[in-house]
Amino acid sequence: MVKVEESEVLVMDCHHIPKIELHCHLDGSVRPKTIIDLAKKDGIELPSYDLEEIEKLSIAPMECSSLDEYLKRFDLPLAVMQSGENIEKIVFELMEDALFENVKYMEIRFAPVLHTKNGMSQKEVIQSAINGIKRAEMFFNIEATLILCCMKHLSEEDAIETIEAGKKFIGKGVSAVDLAGGEEEGFADKFVNAMKLAKEYGYHITVHAGEAASAQNVIDSIEKLGAERIGHGVRIENNEETYNLVKEKGVMLEICPTSNVQTKAVDSMKNHPIRRFLDDGIKISVNTDNRTVSNTSMSDEFEVCRDVFGFGEEEFRKVYAHSVNALFVDDKKKEKLLRVLNQ
Repeated sequence: MVKVEESEVLVMDCHHIPKIELHCHLDGSVRPKTIIDLAKKDGIELPSYDLEEIEKLSIAPMECSSLDEYLKRFDLPLAVMQSGENIEKIVFELMEDALFENVKYMEIRFAPVLHTKNGMSQKEVIQSAINGIKRAEMFFNIEATLILCCMKHLSEEDAIETIEAGKKFIGKGVSAVDLAGGEEEGFADKFVNAMKLAKEYGYHITVHAGEAASAQNVIDSIEKLGAERIGHGVRIENNEETYNLVKEKGVMLEICPTSNVQTKAVDSMKNHPIRRFLDDGIKISVNTDNRTVSNTSMSDEFEVCRDVFGFGEEEFRKVYAHSVNALFVDDKKKEKLLRVLNQ
């Protein structure tokens, strides 16, 4: 029998490896039981109040036909996320779930405009999410900040409205803006002025690109929108110009392996380029994208990296360091989180 040292077992126990999550959508990470509980509390009609049925309606299959099919799974959680009390609860529960995966810090993204159907202002929506973060930080050894998503299918004026609403919260719970939703070719041109304004206000910028459309969207997001990080970006693999740009500029790719397969950003897990990216010096992070919709966790994603891509201690250390250095926080916070590697 081969003797395995205890340290090796601990290193490869993916549940206990320290983690940073940069790409997690709040509305895609709502506990199915919470959807039922909140719907009953607020008198919201659901297709079913059976937990198993709600799980089926909330979780996307691995064989989605496209990103658009995947995005349909957000309808149910959004229905119960139209009050400040509910948003605060869902943020708290998300951070609780992440804590038990040994996530040390996370950036939670959501689109405030999608939570205003019952009359809340975007400022009130944002404040409710911040309240959830603060309450979780009081109880748990985990910290977080918010990324505000502007939706690509809406207008630039709508994006600017979100940017204006979040301005007073920059550095007080909000760190960045994002462009999210379905991806069309050339979407960046529509949002140049909005992202310029965001940069002027002091927001960091990350953009969903190179997921459901060409690598050109990644170039445009970096050069026209000032993106410091790219959500997904896997389509750069076969485009030398984009690949080199991302590598030379040190732009972080927020990789979500399970989601990338579900949305057909890559055709199969074994063909995912994450290992090539990491080995070649491209900065990457590993993320869930949507815990509920993709039926995953950070521990699950790390297990995929271990079992499919052959990540060991060295690779997980790189991912952690890349992720900390790409966080939209100050250097003092980064130094604190990097010390975890030496503990």
